[in-house]
Amino acid sequence: MLDKNKVLVGMSGGVDSSVTAALVKQNGFTPIGVTFQPYTSDKPHCHCYSEFDAKDICDRLGADYHFLDYTEIFKKQIIDYFVDEYLQGRTPNPCTKCNPEIKFGELLKFADEVGAYWIATGHYVNVRYNEELKRHIISRSQNLQKEQSYVLWGLQEHQISRAMFPIGNMDKKQTRQLAKDFGFELHNKWESQDVCFIPANNYQDYLLENHSDFFKKVGEGYIIMNGKILGKHKGYPFYTIGQRQGLGVSYSEPLYVKEIIPETNTIVVGIKSEILNLGLVAHSVNLIKYDDLPDWKDFFIKIRYNDKGRFGKAKLENGKLIVMFDEPREAVAPGQSVVLYENDDLVGGGIIEKSIN
Repeated sequence: MLDKNKVLVGMSGGVDSSVTAALVKQNGFTPIGVTFQPYTSDKPHCHCYSEFDAKDICDRLGADYHFLDYTEIFKKQIIDYFVDEYLQGRTPNPCTKCNPEIKFGELLKFADEVGAYWIATGHYVNVRYNEELKRHIISRSQNLQKEQSYVLWGLQEHQISRAMFPIGNMDKKQTRQLAKDFGFELHNKWESQDVCFIPANNYQDYLLENHSDFFKKVGEGYIIMNGKILGKHKGYPFYTIGQRQGLGVSYSEPLYVKEIIPETNTIVVGIKSEILNLGLVAHSVNLIKYDDLPDWKDFFIKIRYNDKGRFGKAKLENGKLIVMFDEPREAVAPGQSVVLYENDDLVGGGIIEKSIN
């Protein structure tokens, strides 16, 4: 029997998760801290998951603490996926896969093991139960600068129903002040914005370091425009749709990556108007708010994490999400996630398969 007074708190050793644990206790629950190790590295960027700070916070709170080695499962489910997507000319977002499969997947299994009904994280999002729809809904944080619902589109009802987000509507100043009020020395701790296993978000160096043999085999390829060769590139996995910098070719107008063709190691470029897309098709669709979208329905749509979003319409057709924008969007990148919102509610999302021109 799971105890609804017990809350498993995912802790990275940072400000947000530490305050989350403290608020869980302050709200009358029993927090149980857990940190999982996602990878091993001798690089100095391995500060993202600091079990030392996390355990110290749990000791201060009088909470049990667990450290889990997830290096094998994280490599198989997240890192290998990330690398494989790039090697196929796509641009993945590993966080959208990690959340449903690891943070609210494997950790929820561990919550079952320790008898905790709830799982709490330091995400800046909200969750509520909708009586009319008879399901739990994730909605955007009021703090739009830190808002993180985009990476949670893959969560299932059984995961959302057991989730807590105590800092959901706060801003970073508030969480740092709370950490200070709780007496946590880490209240001024530096905050990473990177993908956890890639230092400084430099995926090019990461791919080179870990898959040098592949890149030696791929080698240089051609950059083409309108069927004409403009120059050479250093290997197609180093480029993403919409990229402008680092192409090394000149033209009368700025050029952008329009298409990546892994089979021929070719990068197709075009001017800005040529990377505008009318819509997209997405696979691996997950809906949170509705069971189905059989007819066109208006939504606010994001096509990447830092996208400010635009309006459009979407429907489900043969298991694929079809999206049409109200105004053309530039640089729709296969591999990225498209996420739908209705007002502030997270409706669902999918992985972009191709653009519609």
